[in-house]
Amino acid sequence: MATAQKGHQAKAVAKAAGKTIAPPFDELVGQNIAASFLTKVIQSNSAAHAYLFSGPLGSGKTEAARAFARALLCEQGGGDTCDTCRRVVNGTHPDYHVINPAGVQGYVVEQIKDIITSANMAPVRSRRKVYLFTRGDLLSGNAANALLKTLEEPPRDTIFILLARNRDAILETIVSRCQVLPFRRIPEPEALATLAEKIGATEAEARIALAATGGSLFYAEEFWRSSERRNLRIATLEALERLIHADEASVLESAKDLIVKMRAPLDVVKMQQQRHLEQSKDFLSAGNLSRLEQQHRREFTSRERETVGEILDIARSWIRDIMIVQLPKSGNQTVNVDFIANIKRMAERLTLDSCVRALDAVDEAQRQIQYNVSLQLALEVMLFSIRRELAGRR
Repeated sequence: MATAQKGHQAKAVAKAAGKTIAPPFDELVGQNIAASFLTKVIQSNSAAHAYLFSGPLGSGKTEAARAFARALLCEQGGGDTCDTCRRVVNGTHPDYHVINPAGVQGYVVEQIKDIITSANMAPVRSRRKVYLFTRGDLLSGNAANALLKTLEEPPRDTIFILLARNRDAILETIVSRCQVLPFRRIPEPEALATLAEKIGATEAEARIALAATGGSLFYAEEFWRSSERRNLRIATLEALERLIHADEASVLESAKDLIVKMRAPLDVVKMQQQRHLEQSKDFLSAGNLSRLEQQHRREFTSRERETVGEILDIARSWIRDIMIVQLPKSGNQTVNVDFIANIKRMAERLTLDSCVRALDAVDEAQRQIQYNVSLQLALEVMLFSIRRELAGRR
């Protein structure tokens, strides 16, 4: 179904409820309640100082937050036709700050102190400032307490948006100072149809993009528009294919090769950050430029782990495809149709129990990365574990 048709559907539902959904919220897929609420906030000029968008991965929280930031900062309500909107979308607007965790353990107090200092300064281009915390559920300890003090006495014309997969993971004192907006998981058929329209792809291609990004529409669209990330998917699946004949040296080489190939999409991030820094030199002080550079370094670390996360999600989709082939009556469709010949061969070789253990190996790699184990070592252990399962049945 076309995106425009979905936008008309959302408006029709809102109209029936006596509400009108305006850009940029009219195309939030499957989130009519959230779209209607955010529209009312903008139209009535009644923005609160803090919001918590809570819901599972892939529910559209990030897309909604970015649309909300556009509407808050743009004099035309965020219709995506002006320089302000383009800057927000590109992440180069000086009054729009995307705050990623400092590392796997979450946000750190020094990071929050920098944000508080920045938040107390006047806006640069717009009449407001927006701070978006991408993982509000990773706010804890001293960092959470430092932010809490700011939420209790918020700076003027400053709005905080926290995204969280699990509301219960956030301090209740922080939750109580936010307007909470829940997001529901988008049904897969609706997500596939919307993504296929957005990226101009087939449903099968949309399924690949969603599987590679944990089911997130926002990140799936980014994935499909990045040739570097799509090439990394191919390299990951080819590395998995080779495991059946790989010796120890080959497994180590495959892990090393994946680390090298993941640098290509990360180089794009570096170029974007450098462009942002160059554009900011004209209006930011030396101190603010230094803070921006620190923010970029934290963002790069976060993107690096997200890229490894895509490798793990792609490995999961390959293993699950094998299981689907083994259970043809399951009704599910395989994702990696361009590798189906290999998947069918693996389905003849592996048992369901072996597939489950292989999935466990991927999950363990993710846990190890969260505990700050080196990315290459985590991939090496995962590939060795999967190879062991492949060798278990002749």
